[in-house]
Amino acid sequence: MSSHRQVRRRRAPGVRGLALSPRDRFLLAACVLGLLAAWLFFAATGPGHSPAASGLEPAEATSLTGTSAPPSARSASAVPTESIAALLPAGDSAAPPAVPEPAVPEPAGQGPAASVPHRITYPEAGMDVVVHPLEPGSGAAESRSIVPPETMDGYWLTPFGTPGVGSDNTTYVIGHSWEGLDAPFNRLSSDAAPGDEFTVATGTGVLRYAVESVTTYTKSTLKDSPVWDAVPNRVVLISCYTEDPWGKNVVVVATPARGP
Repeated sequence: MSSHRQVRRRRAPGVRGLALSPRDRFLLAACVLGLLAAWLFFAATGPGHSPAASGLEPAEATSLTGTSAPPSARSASAVPTESIAALLPAGDSAAPPAVPEPAVPEPAGQGPAASVPHRITYPEAGMDVVVHPLEPGSGAAESRSIVPPETMDGYWLTPFGTPGVGSDNTTYVIGHSWEGLDAPFNRLSSDAAPGDEFTVATGTGVLRYAVESVTTYTKSTLKDSPVWDAVPNRVVLISCYTEDPWGKNVVVVATPARGP
């Protein structure tokens, strides 16, 4: 048999152990870089990180002067809504309570504003009369001894009230009753009655009034009667009483009618 010579190989100097191919080295480097990037990301965004640590301030901490308020001076209003919700018991709403609208007062009255009367129409008493303003002479308004012009029209006493919303006194309309003539004021003595209605046309509209009372006064007692009390938006019609025109007056007192 022939024999073979054994050849002993020399090992190359360097690191002994497992040899890595270039491909393996590339994969290992990629893994190390990935781990390093993950660690840096966690350190920047994980628990314990605060804007102050990175040199940034939250927007709500900046005042109008451009400086940041210290944490102790920040008000509770800077807390986001979702943070407030987390502090409330279950079932409570995070939204702030609704502020009720201020109550609107009811209007003092409805209808035309107080204005000068121009005409009175009283169907039950057969009256449809034009009304003129009358300013009594010196002392006549105080003594209540007022005599209208000798016509068949009505006369509104200007020192007193005007009819309508906002009136602050009684409105007085006076007129003559006539013997032997069918004058507008004649029938106040015979046909006017409580519950009747009449209208007063003014510069702002037409108002309805309901008769409350029809009373006869002697001329000497009329000036001291409650007829002259200041009652806002009340209308009083005064004329001579036809059965005794020289000794008595008939007085019709009316207030605003209710309903449409």
